[in-house]
Amino acid sequence: MTDKELLERRTLSMGSSPLFYKDPVHLVKGEGIWLYDDSNNKYMDCYNNVPCVGHCHPHVIEALSNQASQLNTHSRYLSKVVIDYSERLMSLHADPLSVLQMGCSGTEAIEVAIKMARLATEGQGIICSNATYHGNSHETIRMTIGPFEPDFKRVPFPEKFRPLKEGLSESDLCHLYLEEIKRAISEFSEANIPLAGMLFCSIFANEGLPNIPEGFLSKAAKLIRDAGGVVILDEVQAGFCRTGSWWGYEVNDCVPDIVAMGKPMGSGYPLSGVGTSPEIAKIFHEKSYYFNTTASTPLQAAVGNAVLDVIEEEDLLGNVNSVGDYLKDKVQDFADKYDMVGDVRGLGLFIAIECIQGDGSSEPNKELAIEFVERMKQKGFLISNAGQFRNVLKIRPPLVFQKEHADSLCEILEETLDEFHT
Repeated sequence: MTDKELLERRTLSMGSSPLFYKDPVHLVKGEGIWLYDDSNNKYMDCYNNVPCVGHCHPHVIEALSNQASQLNTHSRYLSKVVIDYSERLMSLHADPLSVLQMGCSGTEAIEVAIKMARLATEGQGIICSNATYHGNSHETIRMTIGPFEPDFKRVPFPEKFRPLKEGLSESDLCHLYLEEIKRAISEFSEANIPLAGMLFCSIFANEGLPNIPEGFLSKAAKLIRDAGGVVILDEVQAGFCRTGSWWGYEVNDCVPDIVAMGKPMGSGYPLSGVGTSPEIAKIFHEKSYYFNTTASTPLQAAVGNAVLDVIEEEDLLGNVNSVGDYLKDKVQDFADKYDMVGDVRGLGLFIAIECIQGDGSSEPNKELAIEFVERMKQKGFLISNAGQFRNVLKIRPPLVFQKEHADSLCEILEETLDEFHT
């Protein structure tokens, strides 16, 4: 069967759900950082943080298999496996985050986090970024495509590359973005909508991984708390050592009141979580009801625990820092060498390359980014594009990525940039 025939079958049975690339890749196998299609073509995975410890890691597979062969049931029974995992995971977080509610997806985690915030504060209003994505449920997608009012106020995300106003010092730019937070708080107050809190990705990943003014996140958090709200930080992309720290909130020096986790948590197995303080957790469970048949299960916990094992035993945090620094150093000069590259940014093993029109124009170049991703795929390297204007090349490989992989990737990145440059 050809890929075209398979695509036709998919459309008939699943509808026109999204796929990567003009000619989708028919993947059949994964191992480490490598993916293989049905013709045994090999692709270097430079995009997926879902299998954060590598595709099909033997330790994760063994843990999944062993637990599945022993017991898996819903959360209404006592399970030492689940409790041990909850305690272990939350011990990796900063105080006062110590109580875990497990879920199955990042969307679900954000839904629970918003409900926690609203119950804890008795407020309704949520402040979020104007270029965010936190999920695709009815409520979470409102922050991306609306309707925003009356419950959500979107503010410009903080960035240095395309600042709200040119020519400001970093301190003054930070102040300008904080004024947007104050404005949103005031608008909620004027509309008699009590503030529930602020929800940001801790590193603004979907916004394009911007370099943000120093101190912004912690100062914004103080404004929110002073106004009676709580701080929710989304660690679905940033968490589990992606940034070179265990959590993105450590990078930006802001401990949230509620933290949402997902994607890499189960290395491909459906697992997410919300962490919070005992006080907020108590209010949530007194005033609300949460149950998911496939959440907080022994199988989830066994897989999640195996992921933590691999991260710690293989020192993937150290690897992220050493290889991440190496990769960023190699791509850093792209902005000077190529006029269609406006900026290169990175945290750990997460690199963003901003595509612009060039020839003196720093306007976003979405078309270039899309075509660049296609050409990289044709050469056996999988990346994606993201950001407010979809013009940012997104490089985010599994945490087992090595320096020799970075060398191969950078060689092809430069080769492809040269093709557009000539």
